[in-house]
Amino acid sequence: MSAPFEERSGVVPCGTPWGRWYQTLEEVFIEVRVPPGTRAKDVRCSLRSRHIALAVRGQELLQGKLFDSTVTDEGTWTLEDRQLIRIVLMKTHRDAGNCWTSLLENEYAADPWVQDQMQRKLTLERFQRENPGFDFSGAEISGNYSKGGPDFSSLEK
Repeated sequence: MSAPFEERSGVVPCGTPWGRWYQTLEEVFIEVRVPPGTRAKDVRCSLRSRHIALAVRGQELLQGKLFDSTVTDEGTWTLEDRQLIRIVLMKTHRDAGNCWTSLLENEYAADPWVQDQMQRKLTLERFQRENPGFDFSGAEISGNYSKGGPDFSSLEK
């Protein structure tokens, strides 16, 4: 079985003061660096449809209204190697046109170049799903790829 598209094609991260975030068609990933030796009991994480709050040892690291809605029951967080918190949020709207331009409504925006690369990647991921069996991991995309690229669904096969 082949690896998922995002593993073959890499991720397009958006750096932040506390770590980074990146996205696929279906998910948003948040990686937060925490002091070495952090234990799960030191972490307080609240994941709601449009809101996130993360505190470690009583210090707030991330809090606010998310850029778009997520599926509350499918959000998870894990503590890895006692120094990294990985949060995975499932997007409510799972299409290439739903490229988050920032993590929160008014914070952690991707710069224009990163945002462009994110949109390219989501569009290629969409093409991969529409054309199973083809490997788009090394493909380049140009032209109209904003909002997920052109819609070919009405064309006869």
